[in-house]
Amino acid sequence: MMELLNLKALKRHQLSGLLGLALDGSRLYGVALRRANGSLEVQQSFSVLLTLDPLTADAELVGREIRNHLDAAGVREHHCVLGLPLKWALTTHVEVPKLEEEDAVSFLQLEAERGFPCDVTTLMVANSRCQLAAGKQYAMLVGIPRNHLEVMERVLRAARLKPVSFSLGLTALQPASAASSQGTLALVVGETHVGLQITCGGGVAALRMLEGALELEGSRKVLQPDLVAREARITLGQLPAELRDSVRQVRVFGPRDLGQQLADEMELRLEAMGLKVEFVTRHAEGEFGLRLPADAPISPALSLAANRLAERAGGFEFLPPRVTQWQQLTARYSSSKLRTAGAAAAAAALVVAGIFLFQQWQLMSLGSQWNKMAARVAQIKDVQQQIVQYRSWYDEPVRSLTILKQLTQAFPEDGVVTAKSVEIRDANTVTCSGVARDYQALLRTIDQLRASKGISEVKVSTIRGKSPMQFTFSFNWNEGGRSEN
Repeated sequence: MMELLNLKALKRHQLSGLLGLALDGSRLYGVALRRANGSLEVQQSFSVLLTLDPLTADAELVGREIRNHLDAAGVREHHCVLGLPLKWALTTHVEVPKLEEEDAVSFLQLEAERGFPCDVTTLMVANSRCQLAAGKQYAMLVGIPRNHLEVMERVLRAARLKPVSFSLGLTALQPASAASSQGTLALVVGETHVGLQITCGGGVAALRMLEGALELEGSRKVLQPDLVAREARITLGQLPAELRDSVRQVRVFGPRDLGQQLADEMELRLEAMGLKVEFVTRHAEGEFGLRLPADAPISPALSLAANRLAERAGGFEFLPPRVTQWQQLTARYSSSKLRTAGAAAAAAALVVAGIFLFQQWQLMSLGSQWNKMAARVAQIKDVQQQIVQYRSWYDEPVRSLTILKQLTQAFPEDGVVTAKSVEIRDANTVTCSGVARDYQALLRTIDQLRASKGISEVKVSTIRGKSPMQFTFSFNWNEGGRSEN
């Protein structure tokens, strides 16, 4: 099941025209579509090579270059959808046990923190889930760096465009929501690579960029079909058997010469797996729920725009909704309540001002008391410094290490219970937080801890979630004692 962000920005009226853009390497593809009388009309289409890198060059300069290309192609649409390069996507997979939806969301959040090789807060993460037997699910998490998305948003606005969606072009060409996409391995011949997507079980099960599948010999692109076939078999082999066995067809998209060549080569190499190979040259009738011209080009840019105009889910969404504070306020209060809200806000401001005045009076009073005792405090501090300088010294860090050793020995070696943070106060009060696979594993750890020498008053203070669960417990350390000076 595909989990998508529902964008509500720019939805006051249905868009009648839209510009679909797809960035692939340094090449930008574009298709301007207009919706009229239940059909989609292709207004303009273009393919240009950008001289500036959108991620490293100045956003204003890149936006100006894109605007020049749009003007040269005669494009007048301002709302756009952008297909992001597949090489920006980070992916990880996880099998989701049978859980309530709320627990499943928490589980996927934890798995995203574990699975991605970077801080998950720096990514915009979306997921797609494939249904398995017994209520289980196989989920694929896709993350795009937030910095890349912010840069592209600035670039498009500099080009005088209004982005309404950021997605992946491959998932628009072969949407998981379409019944015809189930059990399909899709291959898309791009500018510098071949993209691979597997849709089955109601979602996207695999998404990869096959580097090295296209090589340049002079100015000519040469396919490496053996590499593509090998990587396709490897990707299928990594799926659960239930999903792998449901894949029955291979659909190839791309330029006519390279796409047909890849389809022919895959038919030879995947024949033993019983997969039917098809080179897609035109859109199926009613594919978007709207009529398309028979000669409409098959491209990620067109599919992204068509899905959006047809108000159909076309793939992962990476553009977060932008709602102004004024829109939030007007949505919450009717015009008759705005006056009441304003009066309440004014009253709250007066209360806050009174609190600050009272706080200022308290600070002045305390300052006066401090001035009276400052001389005596200075004398006491001087005596304390002399005590610290001349008193005997004992090395106590070994006590903390002993506590950590006992705590470590109580945890299982198979990693079903792990600690995230340990806090030692006054060298005898210890608080530990972490993650356990289930409640039984946590109980075994607590029992082991209670049986450890020198540990007493073990108390579990917090348990959240089911599988996995987050916990916090504390205990007292009694063995030995603090050195007295």
